[in-house]
Amino acid sequence: MVGDGDRQELTREGRVLATKRREYDEDDVRIRPGKSSRPRTRTRPLHSDAVDGFVIAVDRGRYTCVPPDAGPDAPLVTAMRARELGRKSVVVGDRVGLVGDTSGAAGALARIVRIAERTSVLRRTADDDETTAEGRLERVVVANADQLVIVSALADPPPRTGFIDRCLVAAYDAGIEPLLCLTKADLAGPEAVLDYYAELELPYVLIRPESDLDALHSLLAGRISVMVGHSGVGKSTLVNRLVPDAARAVGTVSAIGRGRHTSTSAVALRLPRLPGDSPGGGAAAGWIVDTPGVRSFGLAHVSADSLLHGFPDLVEGTVDCPANCPHTPDETACGLDAWVAAGKADARRLASYRRLLASRSGEGDAREPDQRNPGDPLAGS
Repeated sequence: MVGDGDRQELTREGRVLATKRREYDEDDVRIRPGKSSRPRTRTRPLHSDAVDGFVIAVDRGRYTCVPPDAGPDAPLVTAMRARELGRKSVVVGDRVGLVGDTSGAAGALARIVRIAERTSVLRRTADDDETTAEGRLERVVVANADQLVIVSALADPPPRTGFIDRCLVAAYDAGIEPLLCLTKADLAGPEAVLDYYAELELPYVLIRPESDLDALHSLLAGRISVMVGHSGVGKSTLVNRLVPDAARAVGTVSAIGRGRHTSTSAVALRLPRLPGDSPGGGAAAGWIVDTPGVRSFGLAHVSADSLLHGFPDLVEGTVDCPANCPHTPDETACGLDAWVAAGKADARRLASYRRLLASRSGEGDAREPDQRNPGDPLAGS
């Protein structure tokens, strides 16, 4: 019997002379390479030809960028994230490196290959309690901002100090300077609000319908400012006054990103120069980041210690507190009550701080008692 590995020697007539065992070698063995056998390298391209970009809008995986120091007529570059970025997020305000087609022509698409180190990160969560799913969902609102402009009306609707306190905590935690912008100053005076924040020496500006915006413009010039505010406080009107082409600019960004500017998106708008400014001197133009979706700041990402630093007028009052003092109303040895009783801080500020502490632990409502409305979950928050 002849096996598969045997070899037969035949005569011319076809008779078998001998049968020899075949010897195998490496050429007879075929090995199918596995997926992991392909050599890979961790070396990534340096992208030395990458150009700088500034992200002004994000829309469903497409990022609208402009050269950071370019003029208002600079082309808008649409880009996507490169694979080598991994899971790193790209947000409005990021300074990035771009390769590919950066001409801004219709249909052109560049790639974001690197993200510069951020100087600041403004974050928020949907809930205060980190034990809930909403509290664990942390969202970066904007990167590299210099200033948080908190827009609040003095009347219609009345000022909500609980919301302002939240914004201040978020600003101090992010290392961003706050600016209080009080609108509708023709309907009510600012004394009550300013008295509430007297110990903070919080910078502010008053806005009336007929007043010019030179004072506010000078505070925004040369900076990246994030504007937040509740519905009805006049923030959109203020943005349109500061940037007359705001609606057109948002429409252009939406067309580039093939989406639309919704209430959950942020857009950076270039602040135009004042008529008296020369192109080569005077106050430099800045950026306004309009965030119509940020009506409330969940503070689950802020630690209890950092939360206190959002109330700098109370910090010194904790010097006499016992170690690991929770600063709650039930803690009789807490030094904050004596600090307020001595007139060194406003009792309403302490109440606001303790409401936020209770809200972080899921034990209370962070809104002020006179602002709680079951029909409006954002009221007072």
